[in-house]
Amino acid sequence: MNEPYVPIEDVAKHFSVSISTVRAWVRQKHIPKDTYVKIGNTYRFRVGEVAIALTKVSSKRSEETVDEDSLAELDEDL
Repeated sequence: MNEPYVPIEDVAKHFSVSISTVRAWVRQKHIPKDTYVKIGNTYRFRVGEVAIALTKVSSKRSEETVDEDSLAELDEDL
C-alpha cells in the first residue's frame, strides 16, 4: 500500500478516540510496529493498516469471549 503516514491526531479522529487511547494501543501492541514510524517522540501512522490490525485484535477478543461463554455454559450443565 502507498498510503501516506498521518499524525496521531488523525488516527484518533478517524477512530473517534482520544490521543491517549491511540498511545495506549501502541503500548499494548494492538497497533503493530509495521503500521507506523517513530522519529524521536513523533509517530506517523498508516490509518488503513492500523484499521486492519485493530480489526484482527477485535476478532480475537470476540473469539475469546465466545470461548469463555461456552465454558460457563458447560460449567452450568455439570
